Amino acid sequence: MDTRLTKTASFIDGVKACLPTIMGYLGIGIALGVVGKSTNLTILQIFLMSTLVYAGSAQFILCGLLLLNAPILSIVFTVFLINLRHLLMSLSVASYFKKDSLLNGIGIGTLLTDESYGVLMSTLAQEENVTSRWMHGLNLTAYLVWILSTVVGALLGNFIPDPTIFGLDFSLTAMFLGLFLFQVTLPLVKQKVKTIKILLVTSISLVILMRFFSAEMSVIFATLLGCLTGVLIKNE
Repeated sequence: MDTRLTKTASFIDGVKACLPTIMGYLGIGIALGVVGKSTNLTILQIFLMSTLVYAGSAQFILCGLLLLNAPILSIVFTVFLINLRHLLMSLSVASYFKKDSLLNGIGIGTLLTDESYGVLMSTLAQEENVTSRWMHGLNLTAYLVWILSTVVGALLGNFIPDPTIFGLDFSLTAMFLGLFLFQVTLPLVKQKVKTIKILLVTSISLVILMRFFSAEMSVIFATLLGCLTGVLIKNE
């Protein structure tokens, strides 16, 4: 039996794979709950937002737009643009689950986040096989922890009116930095030159693109350029 598959085959293995990111989810979720409460959202509304939207960065911005009394259409369009990157992430992982049913694919894509995508890519970079059961364990654990943490944050909102006092506003950035370092370490060891070239192209193009486009669109375009660079280098 392939020992790589035994570590990434079951639902429980997926739950275990999510454990390193849980503390990050708790910090970000509690911060969001506090922010949501300061936006005059009820605990039920925060719960529903986390359940239906399920996107940390989009939910933070959504709260800000609500404070500004922005029109509903502008809020919907902004959240759509912010989450558009998930289309690219879903496309990039679809091939690993093409043997599974359509229902499985919808379930995986619906709950795929930046964090679960980072864990998945890091696992694949270690040349380990993954199954849909493992992915469901990873995604569902993250989903439930996120909902719970935002509700806890909402309950604490009356006692922590300003999340910046405890640095909770930096939790989202800290988690992204951790995921980035966790994901890029192995490629730097295995393919140092190629990885550095991709990072440079992505970073420089992002800085340039942000002068002409919104941050959300710039991230998508820069990501596509980084992917193209990886393909061209691979085919050299």
